[in-house]
Amino acid sequence: MASINKRGTKQWNVRIRRKGYPLQTATFEKREDAETWARDVESKMDKGAFLCTKEAERTSLHEALDRYIEEYAPSLADHQREVNRAKFLQKRKIAQMSLAKVRGMDIAAFIKEREAEGVAGNTIRLDLATFSRLFETARKDWGMEYLDNPVKKARKPKVSRGRERRLQDGEEEKLLKHAPEDFGPVIKFALETAMRRGEIAALRWENVKLKESTVFLPKTKNGAARTVPLSPAALNVLKELPRDIKGSVFRLAPDEITQAMKKARAGAKLKDLRFHDLRHEAVSRLFEKTNLDIMQIQMITGHKTLQMLARYTHLRAVDLVKSLAETP
Repeated sequence: MASINKRGTKQWNVRIRRKGYPLQTATFEKREDAETWARDVESKMDKGAFLCTKEAERTSLHEALDRYIEEYAPSLADHQREVNRAKFLQKRKIAQMSLAKVRGMDIAAFIKEREAEGVAGNTIRLDLATFSRLFETARKDWGMEYLDNPVKKARKPKVSRGRERRLQDGEEEKLLKHAPEDFGPVIKFALETAMRRGEIAALRWENVKLKESTVFLPKTKNGAARTVPLSPAALNVLKELPRDIKGSVFRLAPDEITQAMKKARAGAKLKDLRFHDLRHEAVSRLFEKTNLDIMQIQMITGHKTLQMLARYTHLRAVDLVKSLAETP
């Protein structure tokens, strides 16, 4: 039988003694939370389904994130970004809670905090994805199979529609004019191939086939390898670069590409232009300036689903209207 005793003015201590089980104790700020926990533990004991949660109770979310960074993050494609996100999450108030005590309501409170800070819905979803991977890893790989994943119980924020930033007349020329010398080829290549920042940074000469006019990407954001066909302009960019058969093609890390983009954008005095917008521009041009069908474009861009390309189809519709108008 559980005993619930008040400690001070704001804490309720629960102690459960049951033959065949170690003493279970926990402390809560509200009596109703203490009673809920006690009922849950005793119910599981009655059913023979109780598992001791001491390890999860002793481990804070902050400590678990440390282990996650060391053991799990290195297996991800963009592990440095995941490490940075995990370290950021360690600074949040929720990180001081023990793994066993984090509930859906705590995740919901975290979401509200981030929304109040003006953070975009997609960024919050990325935060939640890290939390979710952490709980799943603790449950499956760290012997804490009794843990629930509280992220699954919280309402996810809505994701805003994808950015629509396009290069306006003269902006490409301005950007190239003010780009650092080693960054200009990256801009041109991105606009011709629609490749992501990480894909461009990871491109190595051994995966470049100049005679076949293709580059092979063994690891991409969605986890699937793909071969990207090169336009004559993209091919020329590669032919003009110094070549090290076993080295990086552009010799810039992802973060260096971002910093170079900031410098070029500032010098060109362009507003709200990000490197990823070049991918959006490149995909738009594939719809506007080629006769490739949507399946062929998907093979080039590496979008996981055709639905992700649906927002570009209006561009092809505009061209069809023009063609119909020109038909005798």
